[in-house]
Amino acid sequence: MADSEPQGFREYVAARRQGLLAVGYVLTGSQHGAEDLVQATLVKVWPRWNRVAEAGDPDAYVRKAMLNTFLSWRRRDGGREIPSDDVASLPLSAPRPSADSGAGNALTGVLDRVVLRDLLRALPRRQRAVVVLRYYADLTEAQVAEAMGCSVGTVKSQHAKALATLRRHTPAEDR
Repeated sequence: MADSEPQGFREYVAARRQGLLAVGYVLTGSQHGAEDLVQATLVKVWPRWNRVAEAGDPDAYVRKAMLNTFLSWRRRDGGREIPSDDVASLPLSAPRPSADSGAGNALTGVLDRVVLRDLLRALPRRQRAVVVLRYYADLTEAQVAEAMGCSVGTVKSQHAKALATLRRHTPAEDR
């Protein structure tokens, strides 16, 4: 019976897939990375689904599994992801179109997302995870600590370090 689909799993995935992919995208910085992360997470959750669903908070469990999977990829990949100084030469210093330049706010919004994605990629994985969970997933420090399996103090420390790094790479006019 271990090969049969757990009851409610398909419905959960259908309801949460886009949200999981969105968080995965922000964590990994790419659509392919997000898809791989979500798939790897769901493969881990599948055999435990009945117990997870019965516990009453599958979102917290899946979020923690996704974060653990993301953080473990660094160890699995042997640190192949190398931060680059190219972030400073990306559109961070590019002139931003004004609202009356004809380009409007749509282009500014796209540019902001590209800049944010590249800034997040420059952060170490744990700092990136804290920022994504705090600001994108809108979790409290305690919820982030629970998801990451660490103390609230560690979350605060990683958060402060991440914000300091982001400030160093953000043009002064954007602060």
